[in-house]
Amino acid sequence: MSKLSSKDYIAKEEKFGAHNYHPLPVVLSRGEGIFVWDVEGKRYYDFLAAYSAVNQGHSHPKIIEALTQQASTLALTSRAFYNDVLGDWEEYMTKLFGYDRMLPMNSGAEADETALKLVRKWAYKEKGIPKNEAKIVVCDGNFHGRTITIVSMSSDPDARNHYGPYTPGFVNIPYNDLERLEEELKDPNVAGFLVEPIQAEAGVYVPEDGYLKKASELCKKYNVLFVADEIQTGLARTGKMLACDHENVRPDILVLGKALSGGVYPVSCVLADDEVMLTIKPGEHGSTYGGNPIAGKVAMTALDIIREEKLAENADRLGELFRKEMKSIKSEMIETVRGKGLLNAVAIKPTQGKSAWDVCLALKENGLIAKPTHENIIRFTPPLVITEEQMMEAIGIIKTTFKEMGI
Repeated sequence: MSKLSSKDYIAKEEKFGAHNYHPLPVVLSRGEGIFVWDVEGKRYYDFLAAYSAVNQGHSHPKIIEALTQQASTLALTSRAFYNDVLGDWEEYMTKLFGYDRMLPMNSGAEADETALKLVRKWAYKEKGIPKNEAKIVVCDGNFHGRTITIVSMSSDPDARNHYGPYTPGFVNIPYNDLERLEEELKDPNVAGFLVEPIQAEAGVYVPEDGYLKKASELCKKYNVLFVADEIQTGLARTGKMLACDHENVRPDILVLGKALSGGVYPVSCVLADDEVMLTIKPGEHGSTYGGNPIAGKVAMTALDIIREEKLAENADRLGELFRKEMKSIKSEMIETVRGKGLLNAVAIKPTQGKSAWDVCLALKENGLIAKPTHENIIRFTPPLVITEEQMMEAIGIIKTTFKEMGI
């Protein structure tokens, strides 16, 4: 049977799959490092990196080796039994990030749900908030996942509409607004503040310098847990191991995922100290796959790579270069360039009937793939293993594309 074309694969998904995504029309079949290839063999610079899950590059040989070795030995035990990897992984994570304990999960949404449950358990068992009255403060523009509870706190109509009735107990405030935060924290029934250090999905909105530090201090002042969702911003993406590290902030609850596996396996986790983590007792929360041996081996290897290959330092240096070069482009379409490390966005002004989607289609034709978010913003988030030479070549593609569009 002859191999299907890109058009054939796209038609198959359109016919048999749910229409809950609107992908760029490219069908990928192979990846290595910062590059991916489509089914026709064309090579592209990957400037999405699976929404920052592939920080270590596609199919990093050390991660693939850890995955295959463990998969051929023992893949899953469930948490009904102990396994000989989980304890090592828990020790590795708690020592690396400086917490007493880790709770492993699989997806980012599961990890955020776990953090929310921990906040509420702590609220009732430690802070003494009356039963069922705990509140959690969140920010407009947030993206923490797509469960019913998480979309209940979303301000994005596409994520939220027609999924009600919604889970109560959340207070939405503007992002980067310390005055409003303090106003809400004065409520004795507030138990936690859940925040992304940079709002990635919303369009890479970077808060003012000092925002995270002051927010953390306010939480301590009012005995509220500061919860950092570092699923996209963590693990070297912004030029530090954690985005919170830019302001020397230690969250009470740290949520990690995506690049925790280097993109080869669903792995997430929550880190916290005993006072918070031990509020959950046996049988009160869990996951069949959470903490499985493959996840542990893959995660430890993925984190080793970040440190050994100095990916945070590379992200910091090349991020500065990228933003400088983007700001030098003369185009009516470019409104704003913003970001930190290699988490960057270019806000696009629709011009002469051309939108951010059209720019991404043109970039694809020229050998670089990226994806718009919220219609007018293009996120540029390449794997952190990218070299300066490769970065300059990719920047050349972006500049050529805008020049060819003639706007």
